[in-house]
Amino acid sequence: MFEAQDIREWRGHDVVDHGRHKIGALEAVYVDTATDQPAFATVMVGLPTRHRLVFVPLGDATVGPGYLKVAYDKKQVKEAPAIGTDGELLAENEEAVFAHYKLAYRMGEGGERRLARR
Repeated sequence: MFEAQDIREWRGHDVVDHGRHKIGALEAVYVDTATDQPAFATVMVGLPTRHRLVFVPLGDATVGPGYLKVAYDKKQVKEAPAIGTDGELLAENEEAVFAHYKLAYRMGEGGERRLARR
């Protein structure tokens, strides 16, 4: 796995699915607050006048020359929970992001959020 600070340098680069179909452009990285490791990325998708940011897990993601390849297909990513380009992921919406990809979700021991933008 790559470090969060390394992947931030890829902001604006293409994000592609396992078949190398372009999904969109990398916008931000969200780390797991328990481990401080990259957990999700937001990808800018949509029409130029109606962009939105969708969430995709970074587990099993790899980097190539000029792109980040994720382990999920384009259709699934584009149907993922989204926020506006100037929005933020609300705590009550975190579980839906995990559920979309059938990933287990647990809040922190003290009830803290699971994801933090870096």
